[in-house]
Amino acid sequence: MQLNELKPVAGSRFKRLRKGRGLSSGHGFTSGRGTKGQKAHGKTRLGFEGGQMPLYRQKPKRGFTSMDHKDFALVSLTTLNQFEDGAEVTPEVLVANGVIKNVKSGVKVLATGKLEKKLTVKANKFSASAVKAIEAAGGTTEVI
Repeated sequence: MQLNELKPVAGSRFKRLRKGRGLSSGHGFTSGRGTKGQKAHGKTRLGFEGGQMPLYRQKPKRGFTSMDHKDFALVSLTTLNQFEDGAEVTPEVLVANGVIKNVKSGVKVLATGKLEKKLTVKANKFSASAVKAIEAAGGTTEVI
């Protein structure tokens, strides 16, 4: 078989629908827009309901976005088990090893799972139970 003999699998390619190309095409005359009216003659913006009060304006606004919100990268104790015994774990090390994508507003260590290694963990926040678990394993915590 040569490259010029390759053909797409049957049914994998569809011909573009050419509207308004004669009555016998099945999509001629009104081109699938129905008859008359604003939507048949021209374009209307997204969410337009023909002059009726649109749904997005009928519903009340709720809540707000806090300017002080900080989004922390969360790290569980089970993910810290991949580091060697006695290692120092910092946000930069976590990013370098692919544990987290980026530091965001900081790193918070949560007590999900069980820590089996003695580590020095440096992070922006710790849950109280995470501190207990790290110290129970013989490690230390440091808030940066």
